[in-house]
Amino acid sequence: MMEYDVLVIGAGPGGSTAARYAARHGLNVLLIEKRPDIGSPVRCGEGISKSWLPEVEIEPQPQWISNEVKGARVFSPDEKSIIKLTEKQAGNEVGYVIERDKFDKYLAKLAGEEGAEIWVKSPAISLIFENGKVVGARIRKMGKVEEVRAKVIIGADGFESQVGRWAKINTMLKDRDIVSCIEYRMVGIDINKEFTDFYLGSCAPGGYVWVFPKGKSEANVGIGVALNKLKRPGEVKKYLDDFIEKHPGLKKGKTIEIITGAVSTCSLPNSIVTDNVMLVGDAARLIDPITGGGVANACISGKLAGEAAYEAIKSKNTSKEFLKEHYEKKVREKFERKNLRNWFAKEKLSELSDETLNKLIEAISEVELSTISVKSLLDAVQRKYPELIKEFEDLL
Repeated sequence: MMEYDVLVIGAGPGGSTAARYAARHGLNVLLIEKRPDIGSPVRCGEGISKSWLPEVEIEPQPQWISNEVKGARVFSPDEKSIIKLTEKQAGNEVGYVIERDKFDKYLAKLAGEEGAEIWVKSPAISLIFENGKVVGARIRKMGKVEEVRAKVIIGADGFESQVGRWAKINTMLKDRDIVSCIEYRMVGIDINKEFTDFYLGSCAPGGYVWVFPKGKSEANVGIGVALNKLKRPGEVKKYLDDFIEKHPGLKKGKTIEIITGAVSTCSLPNSIVTDNVMLVGDAARLIDPITGGGVANACISGKLAGEAAYEAIKSKNTSKEFLKEHYEKKVREKFERKNLRNWFAKEKLSELSDETLNKLIEAISEVELSTISVKSLLDAVQRKYPELIKEFEDLL
């Protein structure tokens, strides 16, 4: 039986950041990763913004930056209208296009440098309970089962989070709040490397197509489609293939990697903690419902969890109530309002026809937006197509 102050399950951005900040405070921290190679396989569009990096003390590194973009372009379904957004206006997925495997390794390195112990190829296979409370986990380390006890367990095991289920934290999702994704890494294509591109409408029901340039002729080209919009297996791939077929600059390219996965696009769960346990990042459903991006939120929630673990252990109080006050409350203050607003917007956008989206994007593209807000966007629409405002009364 091994004993630690903090056990972090999952060495993605959220887990590594949680381990880093917990270890910085002198706690005895173990960070485990089920895969033999942290960051691989990649399951990400690989776009992040620059604005949040200082908040978690991440210095941009050449080894994990593939490309720096000026901003984003949002295309109408007929592609006749384009909204251009600066990098600062565009949100948490626009600024750098990165190499996620190298980025994740860098964050794990930062955790190790702060003193966290790291095990790879070491999946958690169950939690250990005593008197109805989680006190540790059984871990298969290089084929041998080890029992590890910890005062605080942080679940950072992503979209499929087993830690949340085992700890009986309800993060169940509805079909409408799950987006099924597939992405090709393509080379030899014609793109504008200065912008990340987003395509809306029936080309990707309940989601969008993205083109994230990694260089002048290389990009991640992907699609997300809401699960409740799918009728047959393989339909997501067909949507993406059809989109590429209609765009000669993409059709001419070659695919060197295929990535599949799913993301949650829900509002925040009722709780993301229980006695001795906190969830961070994707495991806590801290994903932007509009964009499906979660790297920034994972790192920020990881920092908050690492700091809360220190406060809990210092106070000798790792109860659900303490963690709710010192971790979950801060997460909600940071993310909940924007998350809920974007969830409502996502629901509304998924109902709009291509014709309505064409008008919407045409109206917005004709005005110069100094700030992006629901009100500023609707003001632009009202001037051009006042009849559309009825569609958005619930967002007002």
